[in-house]
Amino acid sequence: QVQLVESGGGLVQAGGSLRLSCAASGSIFTINAMGWYRQVPGKQRELVATITSGGSTNYADSVKGRFTISRDNAKNTVYLQMNSLKPEDTAVYYCNAKPRVGFRFEYWGQGTQVTVSA
Repeated sequence: QVQLVESGGGLVQAGGSLRLSCAASGSIFTINAMGWYRQVPGKQRELVATITSGGSTNYADSVKGRFTISRDNAKNTVYLQMNSLKPEDTAVYYCNAKPRVGFRFEYWGQGTQVTVSA
């Protein structure tokens, strides 16, 4: 089992910044890529950004150039630095951990609300 605990959400004005953190604990050896997804009511959860254990990153087009994902493997923590926030970034942000080859389970955090006011 892997536990993911998110922090750092909140309310910010458009153009502002927030930093999300996700700390992983438990069977860390079973996971590889970690990332962030977001969801608004009535819509599907969507990818924001991912990062592998080796540091390779992937971003949704809507956040490229504004968001940066990073990972501290020593602390088993992944970060999402969000700059130039827009009202359309408002969502619940979920941390995700995908399994290494040979393991089965994917894990999700409980979610943290990000609200960007116009």
